Amino acid sequence: MSDVSVVDPQQRLRELGIVLPHPPPPVANFAPAVRAGNLLFLSGQGPITAAGERHVGKVGLDVSIADAYQHARLTAINLLAVLSHELGSLARVSRIVKVLGMVNATSGFQEHPRVLNGCSDLLVAVFGEQIGRHARSAVGMGSLPAGITVEIELIAAVRD
Repeated sequence: MSDVSVVDPQQRLRELGIVLPHPPPPVANFAPAVRAGNLLFLSGQGPITAAGERHVGKVGLDVSIADAYQHARLTAINLLAVLSHELGSLARVSRIVKVLGMVNATSGFQEHPRVLNGCSDLLVAVFGEQIGRHARSAVGMGSLPAGITVEIELIAAVRD
């Protein structure tokens, strides 16, 4: 196939200097991912470092948009870790279908999409426009588990 728009996600991760961590373990009684047909539904992940540090706080109060963007990017890395673990290879992703991002924000905060761009920008960088561009919702929440700044879910179409 001569389609130059197709990218190798593993190569892109190397180029971006990203090493996927072990997938974070579930914090309650749920599965990290469930497959239905060719869709893989990923449970919400948060901004947790490989060392287990959680980024916490309220965006618009004690967390800046720039920091929250980085937290969303870190959360995308954790989502990629789950995808890779579940599929064995990110090359099996045929499309990032949908992202739902929740931002722990003050009631007057209105820049949720700017925060979630941290996730979306990374997904497009790793998979390219054709596979990585996705539908998305970015919403504000009064609180999130353990006080984390963002939680993001993802739905991916996959091939066998």
